[in-house]
Amino acid sequence: MPCPNINDPDLTLADLMTQWPQTIRVFLKHGMLCVGCLVNPFHTISDACLEYDLDETDFLEELKSAVSNCAGPDG
Repeated sequence: MPCPNINDPDLTLADLMTQWPQTIRVFLKHGMLCVGCLVNPFHTISDACLEYDLDETDFLEELKSAVSNCAGPDG
């Protein structure tokens, strides 16, 4: 199965964590309550960064680092 585009501004946190469970540790590291939150199917990375006053670029880089072992678009 191909990896979703982590740069997609419409990628929800639920989809992100489902596709890449290894990203959960990044959220927990920052003390974010997004894991298991009832609104994570509706929130994006941007929403979470805004809510937790995090630099979105830095946070996205952490997420990318967590998924660096993803197989890419061909699976």
